[in-house]
Amino acid sequence: MSCESQLICQAFIALGSNLDDPALQVRLAFDELARLPSSRLLRHSSLYRSAPIGGLDQPDFINAVAQIETGLAPHDLLKALLGIERCHGRVRAYPNAPRTLDLDMLIYDDLQCDERCLVLPHPRMHQRAFVLQPLLEIAPDCHIPGRGAAAELLAVCAGQRIEREQNK
Repeated sequence: MSCESQLICQAFIALGSNLDDPALQVRLAFDELARLPSSRLLRHSSLYRSAPIGGLDQPDFINAVAQIETGLAPHDLLKALLGIERCHGRVRAYPNAPRTLDLDMLIYDDLQCDERCLVLPHPRMHQRAFVLQPLLEIAPDCHIPGRGAAAELLAVCAGQRIEREQNK
């Protein structure tokens, strides 16, 4: 499959926030994903709390994963996700900075793409419990192209703290 496919495809999107009422930011983003053109929100995970990567002195993150069906090509979907981030006031001050909303395209069907502005599957998703746990909640048999079964990859991340939020 090329990086400019026009077929209806399944995509998984990671959502994260640790500023300005993070749980609300993620819930609002679910609604915005449901309104993407040529797309349909199929399901989304519960919300999960996780520590920032690298032990940085900043608030915990609220994370989730959504599955969509889309007719948008990968680059068009990425552009739409960046637009949603901007609407939420996302500022990219420095790597791993606190953020109002972060949307990462994790998987786009079985596409493997390594371009300057788009790498699929997401290059670090297999190392992050805050991505794998919510992904497995909505897609328990998920395989990450070029990496393997998400469940096996999560076992390697066992030392990372992640907690499911209770009805929040």
